[in-house]
Amino acid sequence: LYEFITIYRTCRRQVRECSGEADHHEGMSSDDELTPTEATEFQKSKDNVLEDSRKIFEDVHADFCDIRKTLLKFQEWKEKFPDSYCDAYISFCLPKLLNPLIRVQLINWNPLEQNFTELEEMPWFRAIEEFSDAKNIPESK
Repeated sequence: LYEFITIYRTCRRQVRECSGEADHHEGMSSDDELTPTEATEFQKSKDNVLEDSRKIFEDVHADFCDIRKTLLKFQEWKEKFPDSYCDAYISFCLPKLLNPLIRVQLINWNPLEQNFTELEEMPWFRAIEEFSDAKNIPESK
């Protein structure tokens, strides 16, 4: 990787020297800046991904494509049949069950933006936090 970066920088330096760009300062690279065409293509690609992500759970029952509703089902199971709930090792299964639901909600999340939402403020995070609250765990378990 280091060799690739070195070769890439050398090529860019040679291109700058041939084109006569004299205002370049070493260490102040603009490699991360996108051209207008690249920015447009990126935005178009991002919009396509977001549109596709809205369709992921189209054929899923409403109770199982919403984290709060899904956790409510498990909460009911925990309250009505605590032994069965404990024997099924649900605490180990929930992360894998909720993973796709959380990932879909995080597709558009960018912590590098100025006005991003903190994870702790997201509805799915609050739902999990409420579900895992220590008060909900029976004393015997």
